[in-house]
Amino acid sequence: MRTLAFDGRMGAAGDMLLGALLAAGADRSVLDPVEEALDVAYAVSTVDRNGVSATRVEVLLRDADDGAHDDDHVHHETDHEHSHGDESHDHSHDHDGHTHAEGHGPQRTYAEVVELVEDMDLPDAVEVDALAIFELLGEAEAAVHGTDLEDTHFHEVGADDAIADIVGAALLLDDLGVDRVVTTPLATGGGTVEMSHGTYPVPTPAVVEVAERADWSLRGGPVDAELLTPTGAAVLAHYAEGVDHLPPLRVEDSGYGAGGWTFADRPNVLRAMVGEGEGQLRREDIVVLETNLDDASPELLGDLQRSLTAVGARDVSVVPTTMKKARPGHIVKVICKSEDAERVARRLAEETGTLGVREHGVTHRWVAEREFETVALAIDGDRYEVTVKLASDTGGDVYDVSAEYDDAAAVAEETGLPVREILRRAERMVQE
Repeated sequence: MRTLAFDGRMGAAGDMLLGALLAAGADRSVLDPVEEALDVAYAVSTVDRNGVSATRVEVLLRDADDGAHDDDHVHHETDHEHSHGDESHDHSHDHDGHTHAEGHGPQRTYAEVVELVEDMDLPDAVEVDALAIFELLGEAEAAVHGTDLEDTHFHEVGADDAIADIVGAALLLDDLGVDRVVTTPLATGGGTVEMSHGTYPVPTPAVVEVAERADWSLRGGPVDAELLTPTGAAVLAHYAEGVDHLPPLRVEDSGYGAGGWTFADRPNVLRAMVGEGEGQLRREDIVVLETNLDDASPELLGDLQRSLTAVGARDVSVVPTTMKKARPGHIVKVICKSEDAERVARRLAEETGTLGVREHGVTHRWVAEREFETVALAIDGDRYEVTVKLASDTGGDVYDVSAEYDDAAAVAEETGLPVREILRRAERMVQE
């Protein structure tokens, strides 16, 4: 399985994603439709970030009388920086007569952005992906401001440079032709940032809303600066699944996308690696919580799966045991992510009245990738739907097929056939 893996320890922004994708082998020429649709040009340069050679991409406005532009847009970076202690940010504004597009151009509504993208004459798959990213951003903006999606006004992400970042990333990812995109936890940075509505703490409200809709996780720091932008978060929320560690990968190409910030003690780059992923079970960091109960009713124990899952538990087991003075009791074992452990332990204590919850030293588990398919069984002229679960490794090799028992039981009750016959037929349909 051809895999693209991002290392998220310095966050991600639109320009970093563009640079990383170009450095990892994507073709610069696929960005032409954006330059034709918007009055912008992509300036691509090679810069040094604390000893790491990285690709810097800036979106520049073309002058109104500049009817043509260089095909490669390759420039060497000239820094005109505003200092922030040990940090600085590139605010270059003159690239061979071009002006940086950041914040320029109209601030569009969601509907206007959709119309603009649909008029770009993009490949069908790229258009679908780009529109999905803008819809995700629109939903995040709507949630923050309490508006409807169609009435949402994009602010920072409605300008020409943000549109060029998002559509450009979709074009470059399509050109790489990968089957899977993963990212390690994304650093948000820290401190505060100035936005159109005022000063906000990092991560910004829009980034938090996008993260709620993403498969990956956030991580604070490691510096006081905005490392994860709404644009970067939305692109990765659409494409990438979260992993705790970089997966096994036979690397074929790699590169670094440079961010605008420079720091004294660490390179501000987004690393991308492309190669063939080796099939294996996915490693997932977890903790195991448990407690002993000697006075819990069957009804309470039966409801623990529901109540603990609601606050983050991944699995709940209740094991009969013998306690002191030969009293019968139960051990409740709960698997959860480390960031959910305190909340799950509190709910476990509240539901059971236990005076203590133990946390075991388990650090991870190996889990399968899971997909669900719905099959339609034809029985005596009628059609019945049954959901089937497929378990596979990260390489896509399916090693187990299992029909959902409740679906099969419902069909069996209607048809009079044995449940195991319904299970067998549904699983055979998927396997064939």
